[in-house]
Amino acid sequence: MKNIIGVRFRRLGKIYFFDPQYLILRKGNMVIVDTTDGEDIAEVMIPNRKIDEEKIVEPLKKVLRIANPRDMKHYEECKKKEKEAFEYCNKKIKELKLKMKLTDVEYKFNNTKLLFFFTADGRIDFRDLVKELAANYKIRIELRQIGVRDEIKRIGGCGVCGRELCCCSFLSNFETVSIKMAKEQNLSLNLSKISGNCGRLMCCLKYENDVYEEKLSRLPHVGAIVKTEDGTGEIENVETLAERVRVKITSGDNFTYKKYNVKDIIVIKDAVQEQLDAENDDENNEELKELERLEELDKEDLRKESEEDGI
Repeated sequence: MKNIIGVRFRRLGKIYFFDPQYLILRKGNMVIVDTTDGEDIAEVMIPNRKIDEEKIVEPLKKVLRIANPRDMKHYEECKKKEKEAFEYCNKKIKELKLKMKLTDVEYKFNNTKLLFFFTADGRIDFRDLVKELAANYKIRIELRQIGVRDEIKRIGGCGVCGRELCCCSFLSNFETVSIKMAKEQNLSLNLSKISGNCGRLMCCLKYENDVYEEKLSRLPHVGAIVKTEDGTGEIENVETLAERVRVKITSGDNFTYKKYNVKDIIVIKDAVQEQLDAENDDENNEELKELERLEELDKEDLRKESEEDGI
């Protein structure tokens, strides 16, 4: 077993594991850690705990010390410099008429790098901007384009549920959200209803997805022919979480609807889900195309994030 701690470099950023060595740390402690870019300051989110060494992919980098008053003073100075750099960079963006939006600035604790995060539609030629920034700050400048999810995470806000956005309160890692999840949860493929403040598919579609997948693997589909205590009928609706179905029972020219628990019916012939999805897609063609476009953009943002990520 290996002794580890989990730290976070930015508010709501990803949590990384480090070797605390001889230190006993608590949640909220500020520590100085060794990274590929040198020393950096981070907040302890997961205190000392033991985990199986097989679960550790790479040799852990070490915690150097608990942040002392001098470290904290330097940290506060870095924060002040970030605000000044944000204003200066915004000014230069306007002067150079660049079609980009600055969202955040990060001044490395060891004074080796100044990072500017921005959003933009497509690629931006910011070479002149980098020259201006490098000439002014005399340190290494890095401009990093981020996705719209990261932008909203840094800005903050409230969701349609009325609560603070998940990405601004507890969600540290973004995962791919697909149209399939919305379909399985029987949600309307309406862009305004299943997209978040960032304009992408809502992260909360992922939360219950595993439960829906497990239940749907056992439940009959809409259109299935089933035998009930009142006769043979066709399933018109499926209540996935309650494991209940509404069945249309035909008797001559008349028909009735009745709900049954899945355990109380016998499936004679199930419907093909792929065919049902295709029929539904035809009805929502334009909305579906836009949702598919958002899904692809989301995958591209996550791919870029995984390539740039690293400590």
